Amino acid sequence: MNWTLPCRMLAACAIAIPFTSAAAAPAVQAKNGDTHITGMGVEQTIDCNGATLLVDGTRNVVNALGTCWAVTVMGSGHTVVADNVIHDITVYGYNESVFYKSGQPVVWDRGRELGMTNRISQVGS
Repeated sequence: MNWTLPCRMLAACAIAIPFTSAAAAPAVQAKNGDTHITGMGVEQTIDCNGATLLVDGTRNVVNALGTCWAVTVMGSGHTVVADNVIHDITVYGYNESVFYKSGQPVVWDRGRELGMTNRISQVGS
């Protein structure tokens, strides 16, 4: 048996694995303790505490104080007002309203991509 090919493959893997393991981690990451609000017609004021706010259901109203890493909204008819969003705002569903007072988050309106109407905008404080 010719061991040249298996030895070359093993050597290539031995070189490649440390490089993939040493890939740079993101400079900033979300925190543990994300806040999940799930329900119908829930009205709540929360402190984001640097974590992600996830809202699911229908017609929930959420005031998010402090800094949120991200805001994700799924369902329909929600209204979310956040003081500060660092990373991103992602909206699935329709008739969603997400307003943020400060930050420069990436805004991804998945509902609009499917022809649904959502409102996402920065507002004065």
